[in-house]
Amino acid sequence: MTQSTQPISPLRQRMIDDMRMRKLSPKTQTGYIRAVKRFTGFLGRAPDTANAEDLRRYQLHLVAQGMSSGCLNATITGLKFFFETTLGHPEVMTKMSHVYEPRKLPVILSLEEVTRLLQAAGGPKYQAALGVAYGAGLRANEIVHLTASDIDSQRMVIRVEQGKGKRDRYAMLSPTLLALLRAWWRHAHLHRQLLSGGWLFPGQNPVNPLSTRQLNRAFHFACKAAEIDKAVSLHSLRHAFATHLLEHHEDIRVIQVLLGHKKLENTAHYSQVAAKLLREVKGPLEYLEIRPPN
Repeated sequence: MTQSTQPISPLRQRMIDDMRMRKLSPKTQTGYIRAVKRFTGFLGRAPDTANAEDLRRYQLHLVAQGMSSGCLNATITGLKFFFETTLGHPEVMTKMSHVYEPRKLPVILSLEEVTRLLQAAGGPKYQAALGVAYGAGLRANEIVHLTASDIDSQRMVIRVEQGKGKRDRYAMLSPTLLALLRAWWRHAHLHRQLLSGGWLFPGQNPVNPLSTRQLNRAFHFACKAAEIDKAVSLHSLRHAFATHLLEHHEDIRVIQVLLGHKKLENTAHYSQVAAKLLREVKGPLEYLEIRPPN
């Protein structure tokens, strides 16, 4: 029995080549292709025959379907690449526009809640991985792609290769985090769970890294075991890292470097949720001598 494969159209291949030329990540390429494919299904004909009014109708259709602002903007970005870069027709996008996405303040875990969560993690592997999320402020994808050689205990730093934005950086390595990592290292070697030169947090097959989905599952398991009922995610540990550093009066520019933020304004966002800093501010009412009514 032979397996049939659907040939790639010349137009799609050209778009793929355009994305490869610019070294877009596989995830980005998949998203862009999906955006064009869905638009083609709506249009009912080849996408390169679309005009500005067709794209305007499509955006109205997506809004009517209840698509979130983030997904809508991602779709527009994918279509923008297709029409402007692959087809060379930027005028077709004139009636499509990105929408404003409200920025919400993150929910912050307290020091006591983070302590309970890490203690409730399922074993040394997940305790160490979640410890890296909080103790170094790393993103999920950065954590699962760490290798043992990225842990520099002499300089007390963690090397993060090709983080968000394809940038390398160094993250902090505290003595407590190093102790968690060493506990996992001893446990893993005792049970032969690590490959020489392999991933620091391997998956079920040690050839592959732990998936971000597995790490997210471990986080929510720990939350439930620690009886934390806040609306939080794995990324909340990164939020807590930045907020707690700010509350302990660490320099905001240092925190920016540790987080790998390109813009300081992204880091300054945490000053709005640093409760300790807000409590320390003396409000203008305190300078007045006002007696409450009897």
